[in-house]
Amino acid sequence: MALKGTLKDFGIADILQLIGQQQKTGVLSLTNKGESVNVSFKDGNIVRAESTSRNRKDLIGTMLVAANLITEAQLEFALETQKRTLQRLGDVLVGQGSITLEKFRAMVALQTNETLYRLFGWKSGTYAFEAHDVEMDQAFTPLRAESVLMEGFRRVDEWPVVKKRITSDAMTFEKVKELPPPALAKDDFDSALDDAFAEEKKEINKGEFQSVGDNERRVYELIAPGRTVTRIIELSMLGEFETSKALCNLINLEYSKGHEPAGGHAHREGPSRLKTVAGVLGRVMVSMLIVGAVLVLFTRVDFGSFRLGGAGGTTYTDPAAQRFASSAQMTRLTAALEVYRLEKGQLPDSLSQLVEAGIVSADDVRYPWRDDYYYRRDGVKYVLLPPLR
Repeated sequence: MALKGTLKDFGIADILQLIGQQQKTGVLSLTNKGESVNVSFKDGNIVRAESTSRNRKDLIGTMLVAANLITEAQLEFALETQKRTLQRLGDVLVGQGSITLEKFRAMVALQTNETLYRLFGWKSGTYAFEAHDVEMDQAFTPLRAESVLMEGFRRVDEWPVVKKRITSDAMTFEKVKELPPPALAKDDFDSALDDAFAEEKKEINKGEFQSVGDNERRVYELIAPGRTVTRIIELSMLGEFETSKALCNLINLEYSKGHEPAGGHAHREGPSRLKTVAGVLGRVMVSMLIVGAVLVLFTRVDFGSFRLGGAGGTTYTDPAAQRFASSAQMTRLTAALEVYRLEKGQLPDSLSQLVEAGIVSADDVRYPWRDDYYYRRDGVKYVLLPPLR
C-alpha cells in the first residue's frame, strides 16, 4: 500500500486509523520542522515509535538518569560496554544489575508514548508509509491504533484546561494541606452496593479534574521547594501530560499552590478579570444559541424525511471533492448526534441507531463515501472520522 502526502491534507488520526483498519505491517515516517519520527506497525498495532532526531533529554539513558533510576556513572559504563559488545543498552543495564527489567520496560513504554502522543500536536509536515517486516521490541507492549486515537483525542481535548493552571515549565509548587488517606479496599458486596446505589456520587468522584488518584498522590510526594514542573515530570515517570494534569488537579483541589517563575514572560500570564468574565459570558451565549438552534431543529423538522446526503446518494470520484463534501457531512452528522442525545438522553452506541430512530437514512451515514463513517462512543464524548480505506 503506497501512502504518502502532507498532514494538512491527511491528519495523523486519519493515517493511524487507516493503517490500523487495514492491519498493515511497516513503518510510518513523519517529518515536521526538522523533527522526524518513525512509527512501526505489526498487523495494524503500534510496536515502536522513535524520534530519529531526538534531543539528548529524550534519550532513554538520559531519562533513566533524570528519574534517579541509574547514576551517570552507571550509564557511562553501560554505554562503553555497549560499544564493545554491540548489545542493547537495556540488556547491558539489566545484566550489570543497574536496573530491573520491569523498570527499564516501563521507561521504554514512557519514551514511546511521549513520542507518539506528541504527534497529535502536529498540524503540518509530511508522511510516508512503507510496508515491510518490522522487528518487535520485546520491552514494549503493542498498542492498538484505535486505543491510541482515543487517548490522543483525550489529551488534545484536556491540554487547554491543564495549561490554564500549569503555565510554565519553570513553575514551582508548595503543599497547602495534606492529602486525604487512600480509600480502603472494599469487598465484592460493598462494591456491588456502590454500583447499585451510588452511581451519581461515583461519577462525580471519578470526574476529570475533580478527584485525587494515584497520579496525584505520586506527584504530590514530589513537590518540594524550588522543584520545577520539568523536574517533577522527570521524577514522576508519568510523562508530561499526566504529570501536568495531576499538578492541575492538586491546585484546583487546593492541596498545593503554584508559583510563577521570577521574571516570567508576559505572554504566559492569565487574562484580566474583565476579559475572563467577557470570555465566559461569550461562551455561555454561544452555547445557548447552539442548544436553541438544535431544539428548534428538533421540534420543527421532520427528521424522518430528512436526508443528510445528496440527492440520489451522489458520490464523488475526485478525492478533494470527497473531502470537501465529507467535512460538511460530518458537521451535519454531529448535529444529528446532538438531536439523538436530546431525544434519548445519551449518545447512540453506533450510527445505525440514528437510522433506527429515523433521524437519518442508511445512505446518510456514509455519504459521500462507500463505507460508513467511523464512530465510537466514549462516555459523554465520541469520535467521528471519515471512513478510511
